[in-house]
Formats: sequence, C-alpha cells, structure tokens
Amino acid sequence: MFLSVIALGVWMFQFTFFSPSHQAKSAVKEFYTLEQEGNFSESWDLFHSSMKKKWTKGAYIQDRAHVFLNHFGVDTFTYSIEDVEKRKSWKMENDRKAFSVVYEMTVIQTYKGKYGNFDLVQKVYAVREKGEWKVVWDYKQ
Repeated sequence: MFLSVIALGVWMFQFTFFSPSHQAKSAVKEFYTLEQEGNFSESWDLFHSSMKKKWTKGAYIQDRAHVFLNHFGVDTFTYSIEDVEKRKSWKMENDRKAFSVVYEMTVIQTYKGKYGNFDLVQKVYAVREKGEWKVVWDYKQ
C-alpha cells in the first residue's frame, strides 16, 4: 500500500511538472519574472522567432524600459498568470500561418506608479520552437 502511494505521488509529480501546459506556463512565468526585474534583454530571448521580427533586441529593451518604467513611473510590477488553456490552430496575425498547438493564458500585470494603481491584462501565448516553449503575443486586427 505504501509503495502504491509513493508511486502515485511520483506519477502526479511527473504529470504536473512535465506536462506541456505546465512547461508553457513556466516559460511565460520566466518571461514576466525577467520583465519584472527590468531584464528586457533576457526576456526578449524568450520570444518566438516571429516575435523577434517585430523589433530588434535593442529597440525592444529601449521601448520597454521607456514606456513601462519611465512613463508609468514605476520600478517594477507584480503579475499573475491565470486560465491556461490549450488551443489548436491559433494565429499570431491574420495573414500568418497558424501554430498547431498553443497554450493561451491571461497575464495580469499590476503597476503602482505616479498615475495610481492599475492592471494591464493581456492574453499571452506559448508555442514550441526547436523544442523550447516561447512567448507570443496576439497581433490580429
């Protein structure tokens, strides 16, 4: 009986921590933790290649720091990740090829700055690229 409980515990651990949904959420969590720390260079590295085509690394670092830190008047933010759901055949943009498997989640960033307290709510997506989960944002019109 005791061995059955241990085996069940090991199976649940493996299922939870090695499941695609957990890995996808972990990639998004790593991205926003780096953003929270102001480490925009490393967070940019976690973008899918289609996202990296949107801006050069330098432009992304400058824009993020300028808008989120300077304009909002904050040093950092807190965040939560909610509602992780698997999607099939999702497109980043209307005229792009669809990703076959995507995990969609809601990220809520909470800022407390010179303009008061506010939340930025965004659907964020994780897709596999070369064996790793990468971050994608929605650009459909």
